[in-house]
Amino acid sequence: MKRTTIRTLATLLLLLAVSAPLTVFATSYMPFFHLQDRGETVMKAGQTLHLFHSGTDDVKRIIHANDILTVYRITPSCELKKVGKIRVIAYIGETYLKGEVVEGEIKPDDMRKKGKVSCLVISAGECNQ
Repeated sequence: MKRTTIRTLATLLLLLAVSAPLTVFATSYMPFFHLQDRGETVMKAGQTLHLFHSGTDDVKRIIHANDILTVYRITPSCELKKVGKIRVIAYIGETYLKGEVVEGEIKPDDMRKKGKVSCLVISAGECNQ
């Protein structure tokens, strides 16, 4: 009986030791995987970019082709700072917009907000449609 208890305890400790680190990695976001993709991409007037959106009917009702949209960057103090404007060219699939920079310098992760609809700027190379 003592041997069975020791085996059970050893098995439980082994499972705990193996599963604890896996749980941490499974639930944590590790941004360093994507750092090499970001770089210092800056999109200026005339360049094409893509925006990611939720794909809901609200987006399609509020944003239309040829709309001029203001783009903001979130500062470290969580304030929105205006960084430029884009013109919407077209919808791409269900969750992307294609746009052209009209003014300013726009970077990936900048956002476009209009009413209750927001879009996230992604680099032009990530959406090849």
